[in-house]
Amino acid sequence: MRSRKLGNGPLIVSELSFGTWLTVAGGVAREQAIRCIHAALDHGITLFDTANQYGAGEAERVLGEALRPYPRDRYLIATKLYFPVGDEPDHGLSAAQIEKQLDRSLQRLGVDFVDLYQCHRYDKETPLEETMTALDRAVRSGKVRAIGVSEWTGDQISAAAAIAGTDGLVPFSASQPQYSMLWRKPEAAVFPACVRYGIGNLAFSPLAHGVLTGKYAPGEPPPQGTRAASAEMNQFMETAGRHYRSDNLLEAIARLKPIAADLGLTMVQMALAWVLRRSEISSAIIGASRPEQIADNVRAVGVALTAEALKRIDRALDGVVTR
Repeated sequence: MRSRKLGNGPLIVSELSFGTWLTVAGGVAREQAIRCIHAALDHGITLFDTANQYGAGEAERVLGEALRPYPRDRYLIATKLYFPVGDEPDHGLSAAQIEKQLDRSLQRLGVDFVDLYQCHRYDKETPLEETMTALDRAVRSGKVRAIGVSEWTGDQISAAAAIAGTDGLVPFSASQPQYSMLWRKPEAAVFPACVRYGIGNLAFSPLAHGVLTGKYAPGEPPPQGTRAASAEMNQFMETAGRHYRSDNLLEAIARLKPIAADLGLTMVQMALAWVLRRSEISSAIIGASRPEQIADNVRAVGVALTAEALKRIDRALDGVVTR
């Protein structure tokens, strides 16, 4: 495993990080989820990403239980707030909500502080100054080491940076956008804003909701046990801005298989290496339902894709990339 700095903040993160949304909220049994988290640690992954909303708080509880036997300096915890948790109607990024949800997350995780606290979405109802001031207070209290955002636009990131600079507040050091071979929207405005303000990116869904594994075939039902076969999870494959199981897209994915074979890589390794090639990316967030999947994932670290390989990938995916 290799590490990169997370923007201009205090954190150094492993190039692959482990996300709990799929593993815990996706229905993986508690004991199996804990084994996956331990396998990630065994393979050198140091950053573990969760959110108060995942599984109505269960993801934080399971992550905290899994990490508890290890020294606190062995791992970094990133969590988020914005969405309602369970049946509670409260949500957003008000000062009161940040204070309340941070304390609840710390309690579920069983820790005194989180390394990264992230705004899960942008809150149009709360003044940005209020949010930034509350996050600054959370850092200065010692409950948070660094702050970040998820799925904010370039303009929203720039507005936050301006407030932090003017008011002397702790700035964001992390952004968590969706980014993959198929979903390249951050390249237009988010990545440039992050470079401008010293913010590192944690790419989520680098395998495009699992389709870049190559396990889905056009015209065929999804294999049993996969995300697309789950009534609970496959909704995200069709509401993420496109239909990720269309025959047209899956035919393009099939054209990637000989490219990966020529490179001596699995489809997963090639997809992760493609994301990690960008200097704006600090870490790519992976998930797993089985510990052995992590061993395959980590072999993408350090892989350098040639210019010719990148051109072949672009040709194979021509017409199905979202920019």
